[in-house]
Amino acid sequence: MILTGPAIHESVEAGQITIAPFDADLLNPNSYNYRLGRTLRQIISDPTDPTRPAETAVIELPDEGYVLRPGIVYLGATVETVGGDEYVTSLIGRSSLGRLGMFLQISADLGNLGSAHQWTLEIKVVQPLRVYPNMKVGQVSFWKPTGARMPYGGLYGGISEPTACSPRAAAGLGAGPVRQEAAA
Repeated sequence: MILTGPAIHESVEAGQITIAPFDADLLNPNSYNYRLGRTLRQIISDPTDPTRPAETAVIELPDEGYVLRPGIVYLGATVETVGGDEYVTSLIGRSSLGRLGMFLQISADLGNLGSAHQWTLEIKVVQPLRVYPNMKVGQVSFWKPTGARMPYGGLYGGISEPTACSPRAAAGLGAGPVRQEAAA
């Protein structure tokens, strides 16, 4: 069962869903628009190797925007802290940006119970595309789980900044510290 926009609003007010900051104008019929934070990380490892920490370069988005380039994986974060214990979250991109060639949440769109944080966004474009801090880039929906609940206790659920792959997590070895290297 997916929550409608009014049900999302009620659940936020009841403390069952965390969306902070919350703006009722960002509600949709069955989702909430989330926004892109100011910081991106560009994966610069060549080649990338899931058994080693990824090297990244930090990009601070200026108010006038920043042009994303094809062939590069960018990691961003939502402005909003999103999640909770009652509903499963699912983040997807906005169709308007998809029509401009932006792929968002390429492989990890499903959240877990018990996790509320600013989400790392996987971003890739097929043509140059200018993005801006605080722009609406995607939608989050909330789903009612059935069965026994098992809250998430993994590595990524408490991180609120753009975060590259953890070699331990990629190898299926569980949570371990994520080291992010910044290039000049």
